[in-house]
Amino acid sequence: MELIDPNARIADLVGLLMVLNNNYGGKADLYELAMDMGIDIDDMMPIVYTASYLGFVTIGGGDIIIADKGLQFLNANLKQRKKLILESIRDVEPFKTAVELKEFTLDELMDELERKGIQSYNSPQGKYDLQITLAEWGVYSGLISLVDEERFKVNQ
Repeated sequence: MELIDPNARIADLVGLLMVLNNNYGGKADLYELAMDMGIDIDDMMPIVYTASYLGFVTIGGGDIIIADKGLQFLNANLKQRKKLILESIRDVEPFKTAVELKEFTLDELMDELERKGIQSYNSPQGKYDLQITLAEWGVYSGLISLVDEERFKVNQ
């Protein structure tokens, strides 16, 4: 299932793409990349998987390769980057379900995700993680906005 990991941030995406492109010419061994970045590979995998699901990189055989979309993102201005993220997250959870609901509370979105078998937000910290993911990716890209203190709506 394609899901934006609750631990993945846009700043992590930018950093991953920049290091991969600038230091490795677009292709690297994942373990070597993690060592070079000074982080544990397990800590790097949330953004690696998220970047893959969004189409910015491909992964396989222990390697990570920047995709054309990743290069386009690196060369884009802020407005273009937001648009690329908006276009990319629409078909990835939790945004796929948010788009289906059109307007929702965090609890409504969590219930629908759980009904679909998505357990990533089914924890004591799950509601907070979902809220951060919606803000970090959805609000930033313009896909989602707050209606009031509890309700979100899909803008497009």
